[in-house]
Amino acid sequence: MRYSGFRILREALRGHRGWGPAWRDADPQPSYDIVIVGGGGHGLATAHYLAARYGARRVAVLEKGWIGGGNVGRNTTIIRSNYLLDGNEPFYELSMKLWEGLEQDLNYNAMVSQRGVLNLCHSDAQRDAYRLRGNAMRLHGADAELLDADAVRAMYPFLNFDDARFRIRGGLLQRRGGTVRHDAVAWGYARAADSRGVDIIQNCAVTGLRIEGGRIRGLDTTRGPIAAGKVGVAVAGHSGAVMAMAGLRLPIESHVLQAFVTEGLKPVLDGVITYGAGHFYVSQSDKGGLVFGGDIDGYNSYAQRGNLPVVEDVCEGGMALMPMIGRARLLRMWGGIMDMSMDGSPIIDRTPVEGLYFNGGWCYGGFKATPASGLAFAHLLATDTPHETAAAYRLDRFRAGRMIDEKGMGATPNLH
Repeated sequence: MRYSGFRILREALRGHRGWGPAWRDADPQPSYDIVIVGGGGHGLATAHYLAARYGARRVAVLEKGWIGGGNVGRNTTIIRSNYLLDGNEPFYELSMKLWEGLEQDLNYNAMVSQRGVLNLCHSDAQRDAYRLRGNAMRLHGADAELLDADAVRAMYPFLNFDDARFRIRGGLLQRRGGTVRHDAVAWGYARAADSRGVDIIQNCAVTGLRIEGGRIRGLDTTRGPIAAGKVGVAVAGHSGAVMAMAGLRLPIESHVLQAFVTEGLKPVLDGVITYGAGHFYVSQSDKGGLVFGGDIDGYNSYAQRGNLPVVEDVCEGGMALMPMIGRARLLRMWGGIMDMSMDGSPIIDRTPVEGLYFNGGWCYGGFKATPASGLAFAHLLATDTPHETAAAYRLDRFRAGRMIDEKGMGATPNLH
């Protein structure tokens, strides 16, 4: 079934009796050519591109819970490609281009809203760093504009310009950045993959990996054993636990990242703003709530909830940036489990186990990378060669000294 305005009108006249499930709730088959472990955005996108671009047919996605219950539905929905380094910027710019054509590709309304992302600067040194980043972005074909304080005030006069401890001196604006409805991304990719024959198997947790002679042969799951020619693992914060089943120790730590949304308000914020003197980012959803977040919790955890000191820190950043936010009532908060790599950049690579592939270490950048991550991982699984934009995302780069450290924090995952 293709969605269209005509279809909506037809179903309205028929009492909406013609709508069916968006995808099949498939039962596992005894074997597949390729099994993707993890039914989040990256796993579902991988399955879609495997089927749509590489002609793979015997593909399954295993999700331990339900589709949309993990990080893909637990984020602040921001998309952008404002990166500095050669190892990152082409990849995230590819993702931005895929976002721009996503709804046509999937025949699904993912509510892609390119409302602009503005990173504020508060010192001369920070402005110089943004100028460097903006020039790097433009060299890679992305858009970037360096704004002065007056231009920022014209866009957002309600920010704290006059008595802030860290004065707003300007910002770096990417107008093509914005937000996307996060759960719609999961549903859209699931529907598109299912329409091409991919089995999406929910409530199917992996309990073991079957490895013989240095090669993956299949998986043990809570719904029985499944044989597989290739296995791709894309499980975000649970990467370490799943890959340990193969005897592999990853350069990754799991941390909780909290997010918040206020009650619905009248339109006040038409873009995305990040605070440069702290870690705070905010946008307004289509339902009116201010959606915001900040730093990860400093301790390692697999829990989808955080602690109060980080809540306090995030709220302090919000009040420093836009004091009026203190009058909004908080509606709810949630946590996602971040797979923090040693240099803050992701990994898309083969593993020492033949037929076993890994996609993880996304830190804060997982949601915005969803389309490019799926395409690059599908390319790797289908061809056994890295996608040109993901060639630097090697698993052995830490040992070889080829880190991709955007923030210059070194091998300290919780600082990335």
